[in-house]
Amino acid sequence: MPDPILDALRSFIRIEAAGGILLMASAVAALLVANSPFADAYFGAKASYIGPLTLSYWINDGLMALFFLLVGLEIKREFLEGQLSTASSRILPALAAGGGVAVPAIVYTMVAGGEPGLSRGWAIPAATDIAFALGILALLGSRAPISLKVLLTAIAVIDDLVAVAIIAIFYTEDLALLPLGLGVAGVLVLVVMNRFNVRNLWLYAAVGLAVWVAVLLSGVHATLAGVAVALTIPLKNPVRTAEAAKLDADAEMEGPETYEEKRPSPLHRLEHGLHPWIAFGVIPLFGFFNAGVALGGMSPASLASPLPLGIALGLVIGKQIGIFGAIFAAVKGGLAPLPENAGWMHIYGLSLLCGIGFTMSLFIGGLAFPDPATLDLVRVGVLGGSVVAALGGYLVLRFSKAKPAPEAI
Repeated sequence: MPDPILDALRSFIRIEAAGGILLMASAVAALLVANSPFADAYFGAKASYIGPLTLSYWINDGLMALFFLLVGLEIKREFLEGQLSTASSRILPALAAGGGVAVPAIVYTMVAGGEPGLSRGWAIPAATDIAFALGILALLGSRAPISLKVLLTAIAVIDDLVAVAIIAIFYTEDLALLPLGLGVAGVLVLVVMNRFNVRNLWLYAAVGLAVWVAVLLSGVHATLAGVAVALTIPLKNPVRTAEAAKLDADAEMEGPETYEEKRPSPLHRLEHGLHPWIAFGVIPLFGFFNAGVALGGMSPASLASPLPLGIALGLVIGKQIGIFGAIFAAVKGGLAPLPENAGWMHIYGLSLLCGIGFTMSLFIGGLAFPDPATLDLVRVGVLGGSVVAALGGYLVLRFSKAKPAPEAI
């Protein structure tokens, strides 16, 4: 792997891992506050209005659009120049991600799909929370081979791509054609800007904000505007002059970090600038205001009802069967090699960790079941399943036989 790409991967994983640990803390804090004397203030704050929208709406449809913007940037970069840039590198994570989406959906449908109104939740256990999962791997240190972190990141990127498609196709209702047309027109303007090598990110931001407003009014979930805008951000720099080429050569000799600082593309600049704010701000804030559920009014029967049970089993059982089974079949079938320095217990531990669905699962759950009482059961299923998957994956990897590994990321 070229040094600049490896360096970018190291930075990505470190930020995601640290953000994942903060996300865990925010989820625990939400549960504690929601079941404390401060519960009324907590739930009141979520429902309070800031301008025309509630605080929850601003977070889930506004700030999370920035999260999806970052997701789109990561997807574009990984497919064009990262670990998913060649056909051979996509085989294993694509098959694993496919199994990790399909089998949890089947498990959920078998458990809860037959209940009236619950079939809409089939996609809730389909996605992996990369920040949370990398946070667990960070706690394991050298016991987690580099190749495992790379594979997890690749699976999660494809997972996010599938989740975005699911949201667009299955959770979009009551389209307003005029705002949708304006949103599409805005995206086309961004595409033209890209073609004419416009590099000013503030221009992309201005048009992107207009796209977000149009999509918000159209009935399509506004966060998808973030992905659409991300895909138009230029990744490559324009043809360089001789002077710029010399700067490139000098910077590259000084090291990949210096090179990126001196000659970053607009996409690299935006991703680098957004990533810490999303990892340490937006996602923990989303987690804090979406993980809180008052458990006092819930009976044991409701906690084990089909909805939370189907979600939890989809995350814990469906993910490990789907991902481990797909990787096992691909390796044994000669389609792809086993990741370097990783054994089958490492792969099994990875498959368990992919059952941490937290952020995207809560997000899809809110789209599928906006009713507050039903959404509380979604939260119970997501939190319960994610905790079991996290503990299971950690223990499997903690006691897996160590293998020699190169420099840790």
